[in-house]
Amino acid sequence: MKICIVGPAYPYRGGLASIMQSMARVYQAEGHEVKIYTFTVQYPSLLFPGKTQYVTTPPPSDLHIERVLNNVNPLSWIKVGLRLRREAPDMILMKYWTPFMAPAFGTVARIARSNGKSKVICQIDNVEPHEHHIIDRPCNSYYLKAVDGFVYMSEQVHGELTAYTSAPAIFSPHPMFENFGERVDREEACRQLKLDPSHRYLLFFGLIRDYKGLDLLLEAFGKVDNPSLRLLVAGEFYNDKEQYRAALDRLGERVVLHEGFVRDEDVRLYFSVADALILPYRTATQSGVTQIAYNFSVPMVVTRVGGLPEIVPDGKVGFVCEPTVEGIAESIERLYHNGALERFAENFPIERKRFSWEEMCARLLEVFGMAQRQK
Repeated sequence: MKICIVGPAYPYRGGLASIMQSMARVYQAEGHEVKIYTFTVQYPSLLFPGKTQYVTTPPPSDLHIERVLNNVNPLSWIKVGLRLRREAPDMILMKYWTPFMAPAFGTVARIARSNGKSKVICQIDNVEPHEHHIIDRPCNSYYLKAVDGFVYMSEQVHGELTAYTSAPAIFSPHPMFENFGERVDREEACRQLKLDPSHRYLLFFGLIRDYKGLDLLLEAFGKVDNPSLRLLVAGEFYNDKEQYRAALDRLGERVVLHEGFVRDEDVRLYFSVADALILPYRTATQSGVTQIAYNFSVPMVVTRVGGLPEIVPDGKVGFVCEPTVEGIAESIERLYHNGALERFAENFPIERKRFSWEEMCARLLEVFGMAQRQK
């Protein structure tokens, strides 16, 4: 097959780009012809809350990546749509995570599929965004109704999707991120991160946004009576850091803050020093961070929101709790009783079998076949 992937990829940073490139590699290994069309402009600098959108590493030599789509220029949307209509790939694979992408993606999809051959298939992260805006529903409708089939990663997303479209959709869990290397000896990881190895560390990891509940975690951690335990917060603030200032000052040296976007080559260091990953989310569909933890066999505490309990079964590789200060604090305490951490570590080889890129790519091809049969 000829497959064209439209979405984030090198030189853009982050998990979304890693996902698209991982799927491209699977399809290439299976013998398909794969191109990736990524952005010339993904977010205007004024709208991007982080410090940079880009990586500084060399481009991947094994992938065909072209920067062609300006997300804020309608002429670019039309140009890319017409190019895809002419090239007529069998499958156009898109990733959808925010209504901000809907005008560009919807226009590209509508023009491209008008050739009568290409099918637009979407791996969808979210339908309704975590931070709501008045334009969300019309944007979602414009894009989602231009798609021939979907693979979703949580039942919450599936439920939201059915309000917009009856296109075929099937479930596949978020695969593991396997591109961050192997675990590092804990002492060495502590040395590289300038951490005291005599302490134990819980990890909050990733972009810091209101819905991720860092404020809940800071308050909960203050209730945990374990003098040797430290909370390691590693990530870039996408909201006002000052809202956490009082809690950070109150906890003092009990919180170690590594502020800034974590480079791919450093991810393994953080997961090598952590006893557990804590996801105190207020809302969620799924989380790519859980799939990094699966890769490094790091136990988790997650809140009972969205698809997180589907990914982290309670009592097997971690604990599921209510998204409250008391629930999070109690689950942290439970990690260090009755051999919980050791038991969870033993269960990872079984649980992680559910999460493979080959499985995700197979489900996307399955939906493609379903869409073809609906001609």
